[in-house]
Parts: sequence; structure tokens; C-alpha cells
Amino acid sequence: MASSSAVGPMISATNGLAHQLQNTHISDPPANWKSTLALPPPDLRPKTEDVTRTKGNEFEDYQLKRELLMGIFEAGFERPSPIQEESIPIALLGKDILARAKNGTGKTAAFTIPILEKVNTRVNKVQAVILVPTRELALQTSQVAKTLGKHLPNLQVMVTTGGTTLKDDILRLGETVHILVGTPGRLLDLASKNVANLSTASILVMDEADKLLSPEFQPIIEQLISFMPKQRQILLYSATFPMIVKAFKDKFLSKPYEINLMDELTLKGVTQYYAYVDERQKVHCLNTLFSKLQINQSIIFCNSTSRVELLARKITELGYSCYYIHAKMVQAHRNRVFHDFRQGKCRNLVCSDLLTRGIDIQAVNVVINFDFPKNAETYLHRIGRSGRFGHLGLAINLITYDDRFNLYKIEQELGTEIQPIPPVIDKQLYT
Repeated sequence: MASSSAVGPMISATNGLAHQLQNTHISDPPANWKSTLALPPPDLRPKTEDVTRTKGNEFEDYQLKRELLMGIFEAGFERPSPIQEESIPIALLGKDILARAKNGTGKTAAFTIPILEKVNTRVNKVQAVILVPTRELALQTSQVAKTLGKHLPNLQVMVTTGGTTLKDDILRLGETVHILVGTPGRLLDLASKNVANLSTASILVMDEADKLLSPEFQPIIEQLISFMPKQRQILLYSATFPMIVKAFKDKFLSKPYEINLMDELTLKGVTQYYAYVDERQKVHCLNTLFSKLQINQSIIFCNSTSRVELLARKITELGYSCYYIHAKMVQAHRNRVFHDFRQGKCRNLVCSDLLTRGIDIQAVNVVINFDFPKNAETYLHRIGRSGRFGHLGLAINLITYDDRFNLYKIEQELGTEIQPIPPVIDKQLYT
């Protein structure tokens, strides 16, 4: 795979893109156009090299529409992260991409920005499809697209997922939609019923591609692709790529540009500890952590939905504010909990692995594995909920006697060290 040092192809791609667009692009805005933007205050928190080790590119280097640049800067994006530097110019050239980058390093914007640049809002057809494995990630991704594209005239982004009324989706697709963000099953249902016309959708993004290509989803994905044009662009993004991805790549991607920014798997900014406890001591240990840690927001993971609800009740009884969320809840309730937690209305969220994929809540600085996960991939996605976009975070694992071999196995697979928890944790490590 091409490493982050693949400067040659990137420079030529960027130059080729500039040449390709120079005659069609709107005239350059006045030098002071940025001064009219409603920019958020600069983010002064320290960041790790996962997002700072760049080539020094600027978003203006990619010859993007001024309206798109306005949305990018007003969203607080100052300059491209490494995955954005590698991905945006290649995607703009129409090439297929297979990209590995860590959670929380800017993958969503890496594919959303090229889509927003290429979508023609004067054409009232679906032009891009973004597939994600969960409803929550679909809602979040569509919000990123709407935020970055808010100055693009008449841009229409639609979310479609299972668990919502099919009738509402059918009515919405009777109106203009440019970008469809959804989960595979619902999108296939709409395409099969000739409600969603994907014959003009020339871009397909698969975010969390390893999950989307699991046996659960892959047959659905392949059927969906059959509804799209033969000449299409496919962009695959994930933090982990099992062997199953290679077969899909060989079958559906055309000479993909491969990006690998995964010289190591775990996030540099996340400090990882374990506490060795008996099962019956876990709630007491959690209570101690709550009293000693400086938590902005925390996500606490359990291995089953029944344990999620039980633990949330215990935390509330201890006197701490707490929400919970899992896959068996009614969708409207899930949406409300997720929205309110993102808005900072509650400090702690107990959940199952529903929220391990791509969920980006900037205020989360502590992740606690109340139940230790069974495999390295799940562990990696869980702890990646803290330390978003190169910021600092803390992951604490409650380890029982039965977990001890699993802890060692995950350390070996990820090439990381999970240290015993010290009596006092330095606040500078995660705040």
C-alpha cells in the first residue's frame, strides 16, 4: 500500500486536478473573503501527530468551490489532516480509493469534501451514495455533509436507514435528493422497489468498509452496486481491512489508489490502563473512577444489551447522570439519546458495541470498558471514541480473571501496551 510518504503521486495528482479544473472553476474570490466568515474560535487543545503530521497543504490548494470552502472553514477545519491530504485530490480525479486511517483522524471529511465538490446541485438526481453500517453513523455523516455544504445552493442530503417509516422515505425521494446516506438493507429495499434511482449515482463511498463487507452485509452491497452505473467511482475507508476486502477490491475496484496511514493501530493520544477486579467489584471500581477522574463526557461499554440497562440503573443509583443506548431500543428513542448526549445534556453514556463505529463526539475524553471486548478490532474501535481528531483521551479497562489472556492477546495484536492503572492519573494525559 502507498504510505503517507507517497509524495510523488500526490503532487502530480494535485497538479493534474488544478489543470483539469482551472477552466471550469469560478473565478478566485477576493483575498479578504475569509474575513466575512463566521469562524468558530480556534481549537487550542494539543493534538497528536495522527492529525498534525501533514505535508502542509491548504484546502484552497484543491481548487474547491468557494461555497464549499466557506462551509469547511466555518465548520472549524483549518487545514487538511493526513488522510484528507492523501484522499481529497485523488477522489477529485475520479479514481477508486482503498484507504486505511485511524478512527478520529478526519476520514468522513476526506470523502465528503470531494463528493460536495463534484455534486451538481442544478441536476435533480441522486449523484452519490454513502453507505455506513449503523443508523447513528448515517445521521452523523449526513450532518457533516450538510454542515460542510451549507453554502452550496439547494444542496439536498437524505438519510435512509432501517427502523424508520418506509413511506416517509418514498415521499422524500419524490423530491430532489443529491446525496443519499444510508444503511445497506434499507437502500437496497428502496432501489429494488424502483423508488431510489441509483442509475445516476456515479460515486459510492463505503465507510467502515470492513464491517460493510462482513458476511452480514456483502451480498446486499453487491446487489446495490448492480443498480449503479457501470462507470462509477468507489471509495473504501476503514481503520481495519481484513482479507475479505481484497476479494471485493479485485472484483469491483478499478486500479484503486491505496492509502495506508496505519504504521501503528492505536491512537497516539489515547492512554490505556487496566484495573484488575472481581466481577462483583466492577461497580465499586467505576464509582471510584467517577470520583477521581476529570471527565468531560464518558462512554462506558458493556458486552450485552441486558448489562447496558442494568449498569445504567446502577450508575444512576450512585448519583451520576447517565444515559444508555443499545440496538434493541426503539429507533426514535435511540435518536433522542444520541442527540442529547452529543449536545452535552448528560455526562455518561452506557452502550453496547452499537456506538463503536465512527461515532464522533468531541467532548468524550474517557472510555471505560466495563466489560472487556473479545477481539482487538472491537477494542480498537471502542477506545477510538476518545482522543478524537488527535486530541488526548483515556481508556480504562476493567479486567477480570477470565479476561487476562484476552488482554495479552489484544496487546500483541495491536502492538500496544495496556498498563496497570496508577493510584493517581495525571490529568494532562486526557484533558
